[in-house]
Amino acid sequence: MTLDRKRIAQIADWEAVAVAASLPWSTSATSILLVAWLFTVLASLDVATVRREVETAAGGLPVLLWLIAAAGMLWADVSWAERIDGLGGFHRLLVIPLLLAQFRRSSNGMRVLYGFFAAAVVLLLTSWTLALDPNLTWLHANTNNPAYGVPVKDVISQSTIFLICAFVLIWRVCDSLRERNWRLASALFVLAALFLANVVFVATSRADLLVAPFLIVLLGWRQFQWKGAVIACVAGAILATGSWASSHYLRERLAVAVADVDAYRLTNANNDIGEHVEFLRKSVGFVRAAPWIGHGTGSIASEFRRSAVGQTGVTALASVNPHNQIFAVAIQLGMLGTIVLLAMWIAHYFLFRVTGFTAWIGTVVVVENVVSSLVSSHLFDFMHGWLYVLGVGVVGGMVSRRASIESETGGERA
Repeated sequence: MTLDRKRIAQIADWEAVAVAASLPWSTSATSILLVAWLFTVLASLDVATVRREVETAAGGLPVLLWLIAAAGMLWADVSWAERIDGLGGFHRLLVIPLLLAQFRRSSNGMRVLYGFFAAAVVLLLTSWTLALDPNLTWLHANTNNPAYGVPVKDVISQSTIFLICAFVLIWRVCDSLRERNWRLASALFVLAALFLANVVFVATSRADLLVAPFLIVLLGWRQFQWKGAVIACVAGAILATGSWASSHYLRERLAVAVADVDAYRLTNANNDIGEHVEFLRKSVGFVRAAPWIGHGTGSIASEFRRSAVGQTGVTALASVNPHNQIFAVAIQLGMLGTIVLLAMWIAHYFLFRVTGFTAWIGTVVVVENVVSSLVSSHLFDFMHGWLYVLGVGVVGGMVSRRASIESETGGERA
């Protein structure tokens, strides 16, 4: 019996919608749906279609990084269980060419984005409800994360989702203003403001405070070139000043960070900032010890354990995560893996170099991941890693599909 690939492809598209909609809410549901989607999409694609994506920089570099990580298991001086666990962080990269192939062929990519956005809006409304009424039982039942206004996952995940949604909406506000669609522009502006206000007043990730200025300047540049970049800088400065003046929560977060820096510098205190600085300091030493091909896949925890022997205070902590994506790859795979990682990020950024709303979505996802990865190993985290993979794969496939159609029809890119 021959496979009805067209029918299977439609099922795979709807499963991708379900995956995207579940991502802001549930790790377990996303995992189950990903497995179902993977079986379906593999049945819907032929080898030639996947090979075409792997032969591109956007689809091939993630696969190359996985292959280097798989080879890195051979020279790691740790148990095979640790090597296999280390390789697990790279597995999701293999999904990128599959998504690129799926949504180069499919016209349903926007449904996936709508599914994610709808889930984010529901999360936004839930977050504001809990923040405004902290006596709700759901808040207190969430013992893993008692922060006000964070119903599921954690502050970093929620802040990342809301920041991405806000900057995507701002682009649509600009488009609506050009079209003189005042009602739509007003509605989208209010929604974008609610996302940003939640980040400022309810759940702020320090990583996203670092990301926001980059996105502000890039938004201005993409919209109006140099003039837009200057306007964006001024608007960003005004927004930052207003946020600082009006948000006690934001001031408290930054004050705690400054106090942590002083305590670590003066007394080697064990706190969040001190841990991050110490992990980065040690990571530099690990990379210097094996600069070209690293210590092998799965070696991060082992290196930190060795460095903690005989130490006290924050230096005695044995981490499994250097809290920096570049170091997370460099420790294991050296300069070889790091070059491929950076090349992958660059290839994905240039995949969205065209002008337009869809390309802007992909740009926001890539820039957020690259900048936030300076203080986190987000490609190896479940939510952030899959957010990147889905964003690049789905939106990249949509952009490639549009480019192919315009090339065939002789049209101009918009």
